[in-house]
Amino acid sequence: MAGSLPIVITPPSPTGGRRVRVDGEILGLAMSLRDVVEFLRRAGMDDITEEDVILSGMIEWRGGGPDVWSAP
Repeated sequence: MAGSLPIVITPPSPTGGRRVRVDGEILGLAMSLRDVVEFLRRAGMDDITEEDVILSGMIEWRGGGPDVWSAP
């Protein structure tokens, strides 16, 4: 995966979705893994895939991994 900026996916919000942050900047509220991929593509990671997002050690998943999209 291109780039070395810190990528953080925040815990799910009470209304659903997770904020995607790159280098401290919020890129948007992702409702699915597909949204995370799209936000990262717009941030310049053109070749990123859903598999990259799931397996990357560069992404810090807070409050659950890539399969958690709603608050407990």
